[in-house]
Amino acid sequence: MEAPFVNAPATQPADGVTQPFLHLPSGTVRFWVPVEGQVVGASIRREILHYRYNPTRTDDDPLVTYAANEAELHAAVRRRVAKGSIEPVMLRDADLQAPPRN
Repeated sequence: MEAPFVNAPATQPADGVTQPFLHLPSGTVRFWVPVEGQVVGASIRREILHYRYNPTRTDDDPLVTYAANEAELHAAVRRRVAKGSIEPVMLRDADLQAPPRN
């Protein structure tokens, strides 16, 4: 299955899932999630990553933030697909679980 995004990097690991990357023109991290035997393209805006996970930082890297929270982001994509979303799935702030309270 080909990735639905233009400008996707050509490198793919053995499992066929393209590595996440920052798409500068749209300001999104684009990534792919295995869902029920299919690979679903998804993205999330860098601002959502920043304000959700690093609101007090000024030097955060969207790809590092994505990697640190990959399990939660992939779970959000799976929830959206289960509710009928088709690819590419654009994650919104409301798709993420409520942040833990300190």
